[in-house]
Amino acid sequence: MPFSRRDAFKLGGLGALGVAGLAIPLGNVVSAKDPSQLPKGRAPVPYGPTFGSAGNPFVRLQVLQKIRHEEYPADGKGPIDYYDQSQRTGSISVIPGSPKMLTPVIGYDDPVYKVARVPGYRIDVNRGTRIELLMRNKLPLTHPTFGTPMHTSTHLHGSASLPQYDGYASDITQPGQVKRYRYPNCQPARTLWYHDHGVHYTAQNVYSGLATQYHLHDDMERGLLPTHDESQPYGGPASEYDVGLIVSDMMFQANGSQLYDDRNRSGLWGDVILVNGQPWPVMKVKRRIYRFRVLDASISRSYRFTLSNPNVPMVMVATDGGLMPNAQPITQWRHGTAERYEVLIDFSKVPAGTRVELKNLSNPDNRDYTNTGKVMAFDVIADAFDTSTPASTVFPDVLNPGQETMALKEKDAKKIRNIRVQRNDVTNVWNLNDMTWDDIVASGYKKVIADPALGDVEIWEIENKSGGWFHPLHIHLIDFKVLSRNGNAPFAWELGAKDVIYVGEAEKIRLLMQFGKKDDPDFGVQTGRYMIHCHNLVHEDHDMMSQFSVGLKQSDMDPDTNTNVPPIATDYNHPIKADPPYADNSAP
Repeated sequence: MPFSRRDAFKLGGLGALGVAGLAIPLGNVVSAKDPSQLPKGRAPVPYGPTFGSAGNPFVRLQVLQKIRHEEYPADGKGPIDYYDQSQRTGSISVIPGSPKMLTPVIGYDDPVYKVARVPGYRIDVNRGTRIELLMRNKLPLTHPTFGTPMHTSTHLHGSASLPQYDGYASDITQPGQVKRYRYPNCQPARTLWYHDHGVHYTAQNVYSGLATQYHLHDDMERGLLPTHDESQPYGGPASEYDVGLIVSDMMFQANGSQLYDDRNRSGLWGDVILVNGQPWPVMKVKRRIYRFRVLDASISRSYRFTLSNPNVPMVMVATDGGLMPNAQPITQWRHGTAERYEVLIDFSKVPAGTRVELKNLSNPDNRDYTNTGKVMAFDVIADAFDTSTPASTVFPDVLNPGQETMALKEKDAKKIRNIRVQRNDVTNVWNLNDMTWDDIVASGYKKVIADPALGDVEIWEIENKSGGWFHPLHIHLIDFKVLSRNGNAPFAWELGAKDVIYVGEAEKIRLLMQFGKKDDPDFGVQTGRYMIHCHNLVHEDHDMMSQFSVGLKQSDMDPDTNTNVPPIATDYNHPIKADPPYADNSAP
């Protein structure tokens, strides 16, 4: 049922196992009884059967069908793809055994059957092709399982969108309304994802299924990595060797419904690991190189991914912001909520008939259970494949040495800002620099944590003095370069542009970033207000969420009240007022 965010809560975190530098503790000291309440014998098991199947088959993300394409729109700014999506209720079958037990979910709809699909169809688009997306809220007034309000706000995470299309938390679409989102797709190729961002109930909505991937392509990426096969029809599978993985966790009530227990607002850690909506699936792979786009879509859990066979080669090739300057050989990587990492795995030397597992070594201050150390399995088969492209058999080395964000220099920074991720010991509310989202709302959405000018380069120092919590901090709009962790060099997997940073226990991290471009109208960035928040969505909802402005003064922030402000200074990109949702008169 709905709850008051200001209620005091007791924090039950454990002390940190260590301070991150070049070494991080690999496991979690917590070991607890599995929280799911399913009847004996009905809990999903790793690589075992779901209802009606002999095993847990891996399910690939399907590509959403656009409703039309306009090559030469009247504004002359380049082609546009148009999409029409709805948020709906539905159910999934993940509980094995008989009688059949369904789990109610909410998600983006299947365009044919008009019910929630979890995960939803992903979107594929080429750089330079804009997208207009109608997002219809066809949900009930309250969540069918949790009783929470069903207002939503869709955030295309990783996109340099204007504020009114960025999924600003308080720019909400109520049930029965529709919101038009416009995405510029002007950045280098990358793995993005879109998910709900509705104020104070993001955790429940994402946990229930409102999350899926969005792939932005360009010529450089297509020339270096296995990628989407454009010869295949939209609505069908992507390239066999370019594989999106959405990793999440869940726990269940006795009737198969989701169990929501955020441990007094500290976080939710389920005992069942899902990949693309399936518990611990098994994927058949050929003896070649695969590209995996890995998204941590859990609402709190972080992972430390590794392979069961350390002799199977892996290289990291892309981060949140796309291709890294150079590929980085790895044997494991730490992965926080909302981060995207793209890894190549070479199965070419693995004998057919061998199983290789993707494992989870975990991190401090997760809660780990019987099977949360397992993620999915790869069964190597002997089928033939096309060897004519180097991407099938050879790892790339140099990727994108001219990547703009990674080319930024510290000497160009105009300001150094310090941001503290913390909780208030009196109110027990999560916050950034003692500022909560309630403070933003009370200021008429004018209060900001930072106010860089358009085009400014800044260094942000993110500090977590807590010994008992980690925070995946997301900065909207921009990509950043990781300069250091507690004075040490970034990890190998962080040597690329990022938009989420894992802020570990007692860490201080320095980031370098640029806030848009003054002289590039095609970049899609103008002035406005953007969010910064913890992507442990329980922390975000209660209340570790703030905003910064780009190119605005305080007097520019409300065109309705600042009538004396010259038009050139008015915030035409007001995140709530500029292009609000409206009544949806379409069929149910």
